[in-house]
Amino acid sequence: MKLGYACMNTELKTIFRTLRVATAEAEGTGKIKELTMKNFETTLQIINWNLENDIYFYRASSSIVPLSTHPINDWIWWEDPDVLAVTNEIRALVETHGMRVSVHPGQYTVLNSPKPEVVRKSIEDLEYHDKLIQLLGGSDIILHTGGAYGDKDAAKQRFAEAYLALSPSIRQRLRLENDDKTFTVRDVLDVHYICKVPICFDIHHHNCNNDGESVDYAEILKTWEGYGTPKIHISTGKEGFTDLRHHGLVSETDFQELLKLLGGIDADIMFEAKLKEQSVLPFVRQLMHK
Repeated sequence: MKLGYACMNTELKTIFRTLRVATAEAEGTGKIKELTMKNFETTLQIINWNLENDIYFYRASSSIVPLSTHPINDWIWWEDPDVLAVTNEIRALVETHGMRVSVHPGQYTVLNSPKPEVVRKSIEDLEYHDKLIQLLGGSDIILHTGGAYGDKDAAKQRFAEAYLALSPSIRQRLRLENDDKTFTVRDVLDVHYICKVPICFDIHHHNCNNDGESVDYAEILKTWEGYGTPKIHISTGKEGFTDLRHHGLVSETDFQELLKLLGGIDADIMFEAKLKEQSVLPFVRQLMHK
Protein backbone atom coordinates (compact mmCIF):
# COMPACT_ATOMS: atom_id res chain seq x y z
CA MET A 1 0.00 0.00 0.00
CA LYS A 2 1.39 3.39 -1.06
CA LEU A 3 0.09 6.67 0.37
CA GLY A 4 0.45 9.96 -1.43
CA TYR A 5 -0.69 13.54 -1.96
CA ALA A 6 -1.30 15.99 -4.78
CA CYS A 7 0.98 18.52 -6.42
CA MET A 8 2.13 21.05 -3.82
CA ASN A 9 4.48 20.42 -0.90
CA THR A 10 3.88 22.74 2.05
CA GLU A 11 7.22 22.08 3.73
CA LEU A 12 9.14 22.96 0.58
CA LYS A 13 6.71 25.82 -0.11
CA THR A 14 6.65 24.84 -3.76
CA ILE A 15 4.87 26.74 -6.50
CA PHE A 16 4.21 25.85 -10.12
CA ARG A 17 4.63 28.82 -12.36
CA THR A 18 1.95 29.76 -14.87
CA LEU A 19 1.90 32.21 -17.73
CA ARG A 20 -0.64 34.58 -19.26
CA VAL A 21 -1.19 34.48 -23.00
CA ALA A 22 -0.27 38.17 -23.26
CA THR A 23 3.10 37.49 -21.64
CA ALA A 24 3.76 34.59 -24.00
CA GLU A 25 2.86 36.81 -26.95
CA ALA A 26 5.29 39.46 -25.72
CA GLU A 27 8.16 37.17 -24.71
CA GLY A 28 7.72 34.15 -27.00
CA THR A 29 8.01 30.43 -26.39
CA GLY A 30 11.35 30.98 -24.69
CA LYS A 31 9.41 32.21 -21.66
CA ILE A 32 7.20 29.09 -21.76
CA LYS A 33 10.32 26.93 -21.77
CA GLU A 34 11.91 28.88 -18.91
CA LEU A 35 8.89 28.33 -16.66
CA THR A 36 8.43 24.72 -17.78
CA MET A 37 12.01 23.91 -16.80
CA LYS A 38 11.47 25.51 -13.37
CA ASN A 39 8.31 23.46 -12.91
CA PHE A 40 10.03 20.21 -13.83
CA GLU A 41 12.87 21.05 -11.45
CA THR A 42 10.30 21.72 -8.72
CA THR A 43 8.75 18.32 -9.46
CA LEU A 44 12.16 16.69 -9.15
CA GLN A 45 12.70 18.43 -5.80
CA ILE A 46 9.35 17.12 -4.54
CA ILE A 47 10.06 13.59 -5.77
CA ASN A 48 13.36 13.56 -3.88
CA TRP A 49 11.68 14.90 -0.72
CA ASN A 50 8.98 12.22 -1.00
CA LEU A 51 11.57 9.46 -1.25
CA GLU A 52 13.43 10.79 1.77
CA ASN A 53 10.15 10.63 3.71
CA ASP A 54 8.90 7.23 2.51
CA ILE A 55 6.09 8.65 0.37
CA TYR A 56 5.84 6.55 -2.78
CA PHE A 57 2.74 7.99 -4.38
CA TYR A 58 2.48 11.46 -5.89
CA ARG A 59 0.14 13.39 -8.17
CA ALA A 60 2.12 15.64 -10.48
CA SER A 61 0.81 19.09 -11.29
CA SER A 62 -1.18 19.49 -14.50
CA SER A 63 0.31 22.94 -15.00
CA ILE A 64 3.96 21.92 -15.44
CA VAL A 65 3.89 23.14 -19.05
CA PRO A 66 2.21 26.57 -19.14
CA LEU A 67 -0.32 27.07 -21.95
CA SER A 68 0.20 23.40 -22.80
CA THR A 69 -2.65 23.17 -25.32
CA HIS A 70 -2.91 26.81 -26.36
CA PRO A 71 -2.14 27.51 -30.05
CA ILE A 72 0.51 30.04 -29.03
CA ASN A 73 2.61 27.21 -27.62
CA ASP A 74 4.20 25.66 -30.71
CA TRP A 75 7.22 24.36 -28.76
CA ILE A 76 7.67 20.59 -29.03
CA TRP A 77 8.49 20.40 -25.34
CA TRP A 78 8.28 16.60 -25.06
CA GLU A 79 11.26 16.25 -27.42
CA ASP A 80 13.38 19.12 -26.08
CA PRO A 81 16.78 17.81 -24.83
CA ASP A 82 16.67 20.06 -21.77
CA VAL A 83 13.25 18.74 -20.80
CA LEU A 84 14.35 15.16 -21.42
CA ALA A 85 17.41 15.61 -19.23
CA VAL A 86 15.34 16.50 -16.14
CA THR A 87 12.45 14.12 -16.89
CA ASN A 88 14.89 11.25 -17.41
CA GLU A 89 16.21 11.98 -13.93
CA ILE A 90 12.68 12.01 -12.50
CA ARG A 91 11.67 8.83 -14.31
CA ALA A 92 14.81 7.02 -13.14
CA LEU A 93 13.94 7.83 -9.52
CA VAL A 94 10.32 6.82 -10.02
CA GLU A 95 11.24 3.50 -11.62
CA THR A 96 14.12 2.68 -9.25
CA HIS A 97 12.03 3.25 -6.13
CA GLY A 98 8.71 1.95 -7.43
CA MET A 99 7.00 5.29 -6.92
CA ARG A 100 3.51 5.68 -8.38
CA VAL A 101 2.87 8.95 -10.21
CA SER A 102 -0.50 10.14 -11.44
CA VAL A 103 -2.08 13.25 -12.97
CA HIS A 104 -5.62 14.62 -12.72
CA PRO A 105 -6.84 16.91 -15.55
CA GLY A 106 -9.09 19.74 -14.39
CA GLN A 107 -12.80 20.43 -14.49
CA TYR A 108 -12.81 21.67 -18.09
CA THR A 109 -11.64 18.33 -19.49
CA VAL A 110 -15.07 16.85 -20.20
CA LEU A 111 -15.24 13.87 -22.55
CA ASN A 112 -19.01 13.48 -22.37
CA SER A 113 -19.95 17.03 -23.37
CA PRO A 114 -22.61 17.24 -26.09
CA LYS A 115 -20.51 20.00 -27.67
CA PRO A 116 -17.93 18.60 -30.15
CA GLU A 117 -15.58 21.54 -29.58
CA VAL A 118 -15.44 20.85 -25.84
CA VAL A 119 -14.70 17.18 -26.51
CA ARG A 120 -11.99 18.11 -29.01
CA LYS A 121 -10.25 20.38 -26.49
CA SER A 122 -10.65 17.74 -23.80
CA ILE A 123 -8.88 15.19 -25.98
CA GLU A 124 -6.08 17.69 -26.61
CA ASP A 125 -5.69 18.09 -22.86
CA LEU A 126 -5.59 14.32 -22.37
CA GLU A 127 -2.92 14.07 -25.07
CA TYR A 128 -0.87 16.63 -23.15
CA HIS A 129 -1.27 14.70 -19.90
CA ASP A 130 -0.38 11.46 -21.65
CA LYS A 131 2.91 12.94 -22.91
CA LEU A 132 3.60 14.37 -19.45
CA ILE A 133 2.89 11.16 -17.53
CA GLN A 134 5.06 9.11 -19.86
CA LEU A 135 8.04 11.44 -19.37
CA LEU A 136 7.58 11.25 -15.59
CA GLY A 137 7.32 7.47 -15.56
CA GLY A 138 3.75 7.64 -14.25
CA SER A 139 0.80 5.35 -14.76
CA ASP A 140 -2.56 7.04 -14.10
CA ILE A 141 -4.66 9.81 -15.62
CA ILE A 142 -7.71 10.41 -13.42
CA LEU A 143 -10.88 11.90 -14.87
CA HIS A 144 -14.47 12.56 -13.84
CA THR A 145 -17.37 11.54 -16.07
CA GLY A 146 -18.51 15.13 -16.68
CA GLY A 147 -22.06 16.49 -16.68
CA ALA A 148 -25.42 14.74 -16.83
CA TYR A 149 -26.87 17.32 -19.25
CA GLY A 150 -30.42 16.32 -18.35
CA ASP A 151 -29.99 12.67 -19.33
CA LYS A 152 -27.51 10.76 -17.21
CA ASP A 153 -27.74 7.52 -19.18
CA ALA A 154 -27.01 9.32 -22.45
CA ALA A 155 -24.13 11.13 -20.73
CA LYS A 156 -22.65 7.81 -19.61
CA GLN A 157 -22.91 6.45 -23.13
CA ARG A 158 -21.19 9.54 -24.59
CA PHE A 159 -18.31 9.14 -22.15
CA ALA A 160 -17.90 5.48 -23.07
CA GLU A 161 -17.94 6.24 -26.79
CA ALA A 162 -15.42 9.06 -26.40
CA TYR A 163 -13.19 6.83 -24.26
CA LEU A 164 -13.20 4.06 -26.87
CA ALA A 165 -12.17 6.59 -29.54
CA LEU A 166 -9.08 7.73 -27.57
CA SER A 167 -5.59 6.57 -28.46
CA PRO A 168 -4.51 3.23 -26.97
CA SER A 169 -1.86 5.09 -24.96
CA ILE A 170 -4.42 7.29 -23.21
CA ARG A 171 -6.86 4.43 -22.67
CA GLN A 172 -4.10 2.41 -21.00
CA ARG A 173 -3.70 5.18 -18.40
CA LEU A 174 -7.15 6.72 -18.00
CA ARG A 175 -9.19 5.92 -14.85
CA LEU A 176 -12.73 7.11 -14.14
CA GLU A 177 -13.54 8.56 -10.70
CA ASN A 178 -16.94 8.82 -9.04
CA ASP A 179 -17.75 12.42 -8.15
CA ASP A 180 -19.40 14.18 -5.24
CA LYS A 181 -22.47 15.58 -6.99
CA THR A 182 -23.56 13.69 -10.11
CA PHE A 183 -21.99 10.35 -11.00
CA THR A 184 -22.06 7.81 -8.16
CA VAL A 185 -19.97 4.66 -7.86
CA ARG A 186 -22.84 2.77 -9.46
CA ASP A 187 -22.88 5.24 -12.36
CA VAL A 188 -19.17 4.93 -13.11
CA LEU A 189 -19.42 1.14 -12.86
CA ASP A 190 -22.17 1.37 -15.49
CA VAL A 191 -19.71 3.21 -17.72
CA HIS A 192 -17.08 0.56 -17.04
CA TYR A 193 -19.39 -2.18 -18.25
CA ILE A 194 -19.78 -0.35 -21.56
CA CYS A 195 -16.13 0.50 -22.26
CA LYS A 196 -13.99 -1.29 -19.58
CA VAL A 197 -12.39 1.87 -18.11
CA PRO A 198 -10.88 1.14 -14.63
CA ILE A 199 -12.63 2.83 -11.71
CA CYS A 200 -10.79 5.10 -9.26
CA PHE A 201 -12.89 4.99 -6.10
CA ASP A 202 -13.19 8.18 -4.03
CA ILE A 203 -14.62 7.26 -0.62
CA HIS A 204 -15.48 10.83 0.44
CA HIS A 205 -17.27 11.45 -2.85
CA HIS A 206 -19.20 8.25 -2.21
CA ASN A 207 -20.15 9.38 1.29
CA CYS A 208 -21.49 12.61 -0.21
CA ASN A 209 -23.17 11.11 -3.28
CA ASN A 210 -24.38 7.51 -3.13
CA ASP A 211 -28.15 7.25 -3.80
CA GLY A 212 -28.34 5.15 -0.64
CA GLU A 213 -26.17 2.39 -2.10
CA SER A 214 -23.31 0.66 -0.33
CA VAL A 215 -19.98 -0.12 -2.00
CA ASP A 216 -19.00 -3.58 -3.18
CA TYR A 217 -15.25 -3.03 -3.35
CA ALA A 218 -14.77 -6.42 -5.02
CA GLU A 219 -16.72 -5.10 -7.99
CA ILE A 220 -14.46 -2.04 -8.22
CA LEU A 221 -11.38 -4.24 -7.86
CA LYS A 222 -12.37 -6.31 -10.89
CA THR A 223 -12.26 -3.19 -13.09
CA TRP A 224 -8.49 -3.05 -12.49
CA GLU A 225 -7.70 -6.46 -13.94
CA GLY A 226 -4.74 -5.93 -16.28
CA TYR A 227 -4.11 -2.40 -14.95
CA GLY A 228 -2.16 -3.01 -11.74
CA THR A 229 -2.90 -1.96 -8.17
CA PRO A 230 -6.17 -0.02 -7.71
CA LYS A 231 -5.98 3.69 -6.95
CA ILE A 232 -8.25 5.23 -4.31
CA HIS A 233 -8.88 8.79 -3.12
CA ILE A 234 -9.58 9.78 0.47
CA SER A 235 -10.44 13.09 2.10
CA THR A 236 -12.24 14.37 5.20
CA GLY A 237 -15.04 16.92 5.06
CA LYS A 238 -14.02 20.33 6.34
CA GLU A 239 -16.85 20.68 8.85
CA GLY A 240 -18.69 17.39 8.66
CA PHE A 241 -18.90 13.90 7.23
CA THR A 242 -20.60 14.99 3.98
CA ASP A 243 -19.06 18.46 3.64
CA LEU A 244 -17.82 18.62 0.05
CA ARG A 245 -14.98 20.93 1.08
CA HIS A 246 -11.74 19.22 2.08
CA HIS A 247 -10.28 19.45 5.57
CA GLY A 248 -6.60 20.23 6.05
CA LEU A 249 -6.02 16.67 7.24
CA VAL A 250 -7.52 13.20 6.85
CA SER A 251 -9.08 11.87 10.05
CA GLU A 252 -8.06 8.58 11.63
CA THR A 253 -11.75 7.56 11.56
CA ASP A 254 -12.03 8.10 7.80
CA PHE A 255 -8.78 6.26 7.13
CA GLN A 256 -9.83 3.28 9.24
CA GLU A 257 -13.23 3.24 7.49
CA LEU A 258 -11.43 2.90 4.17
CA LEU A 259 -9.13 0.14 5.42
CA LYS A 260 -12.17 -1.75 6.70
CA LEU A 261 -13.83 -1.43 3.29
CA LEU A 262 -10.68 -2.71 1.56
CA GLY A 263 -10.65 -5.76 3.82
CA GLY A 264 -6.91 -6.33 3.44
CA ILE A 265 -6.88 -5.90 -0.35
CA ASP A 266 -3.93 -3.85 -1.59
CA ALA A 267 -4.56 -0.36 -2.97
CA ASP A 268 -2.66 2.89 -3.34
CA ILE A 269 -4.35 5.80 -1.57
CA MET A 270 -4.21 9.44 -2.63
CA PHE A 271 -4.84 11.92 0.21
CA GLU A 272 -6.76 14.96 -1.02
CA ALA A 273 -6.20 17.34 1.89
CA LYS A 274 -5.23 20.99 2.16
CA LEU A 275 -2.07 20.26 4.15
CA LYS A 276 -0.77 17.90 1.48
CA GLU A 277 2.26 15.90 2.68
CA GLN A 278 1.51 16.79 6.31
CA SER A 279 -1.77 14.89 6.05
CA VAL A 280 0.01 11.78 4.74
CA LEU A 281 3.08 11.51 7.00
CA PRO A 282 1.33 10.31 10.20
CA PHE A 283 -0.32 7.45 8.30
CA VAL A 284 2.90 6.52 6.49
CA ARG A 285 4.62 6.20 9.86
CA GLN A 286 1.67 4.27 11.25
CA LEU A 287 1.84 1.71 8.44
CA MET A 288 5.63 1.43 8.65
CA HIS A 289 5.49 0.53 12.36
CA LYS A 290 2.80 -2.11 12.09
